[in-house]
Amino acid sequence: MATRRLPPLRALEAFVRTVRLGSARAAAEELGLSPSALSRRIGNLEEFVGKKLFTRARQAMQLTDDGHAFFEAVNPQLEALARAVESQSDNLSLLRLHLGVLPLFGTQRLFPRLGELRERHPLLHIDIDTGAHLEDRVGDVLDAAIILSRGPSRGLHAVRLDYNKVHAICSRDLAERIGPEPDADRLSRQTFLIHNELSESFTAWRAEIGLPELEPTAIDHFDSGQIMLEAAAQGLGIAIMHDDHMRRAADNRLATLFNVEVESPYSYWFICKPTALEERPVRLFHDWLVKAEL
Repeated sequence: MATRRLPPLRALEAFVRTVRLGSARAAAEELGLSPSALSRRIGNLEEFVGKKLFTRARQAMQLTDDGHAFFEAVNPQLEALARAVESQSDNLSLLRLHLGVLPLFGTQRLFPRLGELRERHPLLHIDIDTGAHLEDRVGDVLDAAIILSRGPSRGLHAVRLDYNKVHAICSRDLAERIGPEPDADRLSRQTFLIHNELSESFTAWRAEIGLPELEPTAIDHFDSGQIMLEAAAQGLGIAIMHDDHMRRAADNRLATLFNVEVESPYSYWFICKPTALEERPVRLFHDWLVKAEL
């Protein structure tokens, strides 16, 4: 049997890192190469496969269609190779990910699916941090985070995980007292429950029901969506939250007010430093999360 000729592995590494980091300069720095040396390695790979994988202009490198197809074909095989080597290693060690997560996303969406991740990657273990200011701590004490935001800061690798509708959520008893149509007088006598970092949801909801100047009796602020839902269920006020939160809570004590569709200014995002994608725990979690569609 003829021996298959393997592609140059260093060239493959240069190619994959450039794609993942989105920058030839960043990939060269990670590999300790000069930009010209990185370009030569990728050129060697292009010569091996007989296709142009990148277009080059003014030091920028963009994947060609052939480059996209090559990455999609090769990347899963490289991951499988890494898993195979790990499974045969006598020096197995845990892969540790320090992940920031908002509590409600964790309980409703992440934790019910983590068993799948553990089954796929038994060595991957996750330290969970639900503290404040997750985005500010990414790259410091956190490897990555899942945040609820209008959009992460520039300079971060970010993947948008969903699009949401804003709902006004309250106890069934309170919903019956308020009625099926927006009434300024009734609503002005209510307490609204607003997340500290999501104030624009209330602005969007007021505008959609035709009462942009509505001033309630009180606005109570929370830093936990989970506690907001419980407060609403206990009749303590009207929580302005995402429809997905209520649906996943499956709490028959809760109801939504009025039949309105309000686009949320906020979405859940996965964020990390671009260079963190080269760290195996981050990359494994990132790739699983994107495909899992939690």
